[in-house]
Amino acid sequence: METIIIIVFIVGYLAITLEHNLKIDKLIPALAMMALLWAIIALTHMPVFEVNAELRELEPTHIDEILLHHLGKTAEILVFLLGAMTIVEIIDYFDGFATIKGFIKTRSKKKLLWLFSILAFILSAIIDNLTATIVLITILQKVIKDRETRLWFAGMVIIAANAGGAWSPIGDVTTTMLWIADKVSALQLVEHVLLPSIVCMVVPTLIASRFKAFQGNIDGEFEKEVPKSKFGSTMLYLGLGAIVFVPFFKTITHLPPYVGMMLSLAVVATFAELYSSTKFSLSNVDGESDAAAHHSPVHSSLSKIELPSILFFLGILLAVAALESLGMLFHFAEGLNSAIPNTDIVVMLLGVGSAVIDNVPLVAASIGMFSEGMDSPLWHFIAYSAGTGGSMLIIGSAAGVVAMGMEKIDFFWYFKKIAWLALVGFLAGAVSFILLRDLILNA
Repeated sequence: METIIIIVFIVGYLAITLEHNLKIDKLIPALAMMALLWAIIALTHMPVFEVNAELRELEPTHIDEILLHHLGKTAEILVFLLGAMTIVEIIDYFDGFATIKGFIKTRSKKKLLWLFSILAFILSAIIDNLTATIVLITILQKVIKDRETRLWFAGMVIIAANAGGAWSPIGDVTTTMLWIADKVSALQLVEHVLLPSIVCMVVPTLIASRFKAFQGNIDGEFEKEVPKSKFGSTMLYLGLGAIVFVPFFKTITHLPPYVGMMLSLAVVATFAELYSSTKFSLSNVDGESDAAAHHSPVHSSLSKIELPSILFFLGILLAVAALESLGMLFHFAEGLNSAIPNTDIVVMLLGVGSAVIDNVPLVAASIGMFSEGMDSPLWHFIAYSAGTGGSMLIIGSAAGVVAMGMEKIDFFWYFKKIAWLALVGFLAGAVSFILLRDLILNA
C-alpha cells in the first residue's frame, strides 16, 4: 500500500509543478492528492503514528486523532494567512500603497535599482514577498515606460523580495510555517537570518548595478497622481504596524500567532470602517441594502483575498501530513542522514530544489523529517534556503510567478539574465550564514 501512497503523492506533486503546462490551478491536484491519501489510509486501515521528538521514535495513534491534530496545525497557518491577506487588501482599498510612489524622486537607473531592491527587501518582510512584488511592479509600470528596462528591474525585485521574506516570521509562508510550528522564535530567526538575507540581496544588486541596463536615466516624466483616499498613508502605516505587532503579541502572551493576527485585523478593520465614506451596519443587511455591503472596506477586502492559495495550502499541508503520519518522512530523514551526514548540504539542496518545486511542501516535509529542537540552527538555515532558493527560476517562487504574469516575463529570458545572479546571491548568503553560525553565534 505504501507504494500506491508514494505514486499518488508523486503524481499529485508533478501536477502541481506542471500547473502552467497542464493549465489547471495547483489547488486542484493538491486537494485531490490530500483526499486520496487519507482515503487510502482509512480504507486499508494502515497504521498511523505520531513522532515523539524527544525520544526520536514513532508512537502508534488513531487516524481520527492524528487527522484532527494535523488539521489544527494547518488551520493555524491558514487563519493567520487569511488575517494578513485581509489587512493587505484593506490597505489597498484605501490606495495606501500609492504612498510608496512618493518616495521615488530620482531618475537615475542605478539609484532606482537600489531603491526598489531595498523597498522590496523591507516590504516583503512585513507584508510577504508576493504582495511586495505586486505593489512594486505596479509602481514600476508607472515609473518606467521602457519594457526591456522594466524586466530587469522586475527580476531584481524578485531576488530582493524573496531575500526579504526569509528573515522575517511574517515575510514568507515557509518562515511563517516554521514560526507557527515552534521551530523558530522571531528574535532568533532575525538574529541568524537577517545578515545572510542582506548579503543575498546586496551581492546580486551590486553586480547588476554595473550592467548596461542600469546605466543612465529613465526617459519621460513621472505621472502625478491624485490620491484616491486622504486616509491612504494612515492606513498603510496602521496596517504595516498591525502586522509587525503580531510577533510581539506572541512573545508576550505565548499564544499562537493567528490570535495576534486576528486582533490586528480587528483594529485595522475598525479604523477602515470609521474612515470609509459609506457607513455600513450589520443591522441593516437586507435585500435592499446589498449595494451598501459592497462599500464596506472589510467586506470588499474579504472578497478579494486569494482563496485559491488558502485551499492549495490546505491540500498540500494535509497531504504531507499523511506521509508524516505513516512514518515515511521519519524513515526518509533517517536514510538521508545516513547517506549525507552533513545537514548543511541537505538544506542547500532543499534550497535549490525549491526553485524547481514548491517550497511549501518541501518545508512541510522538513518539519516532519527533522526532530531538532526550537531555534536549532538547522531550522534557521531551512528558513533561509527555502525562502531565497526559489529566486533561481522564475517559477520557483510566488513572487516570480506573479511577476511573470504581470510583466509577461519569458522563462528563458529570466534563466539567462537573472538566474545566475540569484544563484550567486543564494550561495553568498549561505556562506555568510555558515560563517555567522560557526564563528560568532555558536562559537
